[in-house]
Amino acid sequence: MLHTMSTSVESATERSAAEVNEEIRALWHRSGGTLSVEQREEYRRLVMEWAAAAPQSAEAA
Repeated sequence: MLHTMSTSVESATERSAAEVNEEIRALWHRSGGTLSVEQREEYRRLVMEWAAAAPQSAEAA
């Protein structure tokens, strides 16, 4: 059987919103407050991951 490596940017394990938020903060800290094109793409991916991991409030429903 042939196995292929995933090209998805999704992580193999799901992280909590707090973990993703910490990575977002670290990205901003490393960038000095100005994101490069590559960093903006990473930020977008992280925000999407954070939104998926964040608990949904009952008021939003």
